[in-house]
Amino acid sequence: MLRYLVPLLLTTLPAATLPARADAPNVATDLAAVQSLIAQVAGDQAEIGFFMRPDASPHGYAMRPSEAQLLQDADIVIWMGPALSPGMTDSIATLAPNAVSLSLLDVPGSVKHARRERAVFVDSHDDHDHDDDHGHDHADDDHKHDDDPDHDHAHDDHGHGDDNGHADDDHAHDHGDTDPHAWLDPQNAKVWLGVIAETLAAANPDAADLYRANAAQARARIDSLQTDIAAQLAPVQGRNFVVFHDAYQYFETRFRLNSVAAISPSDASSPGPRRLSELQQALGEHDVVCVFSEPQFDPGLITTLTEGTSVRSAVIDPLGRDIEPGSAFYAALLTDLADTMAGCLSGSE
Repeated sequence: MLRYLVPLLLTTLPAATLPARADAPNVATDLAAVQSLIAQVAGDQAEIGFFMRPDASPHGYAMRPSEAQLLQDADIVIWMGPALSPGMTDSIATLAPNAVSLSLLDVPGSVKHARRERAVFVDSHDDHDHDDDHGHDHADDDHKHDDDPDHDHAHDDHGHGDDNGHADDDHAHDHGDTDPHAWLDPQNAKVWLGVIAETLAAANPDAADLYRANAAQARARIDSLQTDIAAQLAPVQGRNFVVFHDAYQYFETRFRLNSVAAISPSDASSPGPRRLSELQQALGEHDVVCVFSEPQFDPGLITTLTEGTSVRSAVIDPLGRDIEPGSAFYAALLTDLADTMAGCLSGSE
């Protein structure tokens, strides 16, 4: 499978290196996926640390003292932005007031999708047309959506604003309108690599050529990976599935996959009874073949939904908690998602 090609891919296109310098910047970041992109650009010309634990949910995260100290020592903060972790805005401003702060979701050219609040993304009458809704933003399309960043291009016709869409209004939404899980679109990673290179170059001009060369190599690797994943997932594009946590919209849209519902909203809040009732009904109405759970959430909900049905289940993770952080992480994360989704949707797992 693709996961076995990742180490070879990274070995055959290594990052350029220079002798490590004392003025290499200290970089603080939030996610292992972001750290991986920075590491591919920086090589050994930066010190990169996490101000969030890579194995913890970024939604509502509270920093430990050591992580706060890392922010205080940072020259550069590169993070997804307040749409993912709204509480971090004040922390960064307070603890790292002199650091350069780069919010990747605010980078021009980033693909952004609107946060989906509905439990079920499709209506029964348009289920057969769902695959067509993805067709304009497929794996080989470099079209960007920054001209209307909060418009949900993947699911235009499904009435996100109607009363039925707010099954769980008992929890607060302070994350904004943008779905923040944008690292799962490899086109975004390509855009961000260039901005990361220029940000590092401004802090360490002596290594500017190295950063830019490394970013170019990383973009080439992502192009190859995206082509392979698109080919792997093409046979299962017409098969419907449900995700536990609505974190995969970017991956689904890029590779034209048919997610029809999510058990939990994109902020990972607990689903209410009304939402669960809608999901049970959707399993039969939309011919769902697989429900994807996540390691940190209650598997009992999956059992409740699928009991007495032929629907399969598999475990996926948008954060890649079981993958070793580092330069190879990003490719391994997307590869693992593609392998698991292809297996469950095809019935080969």
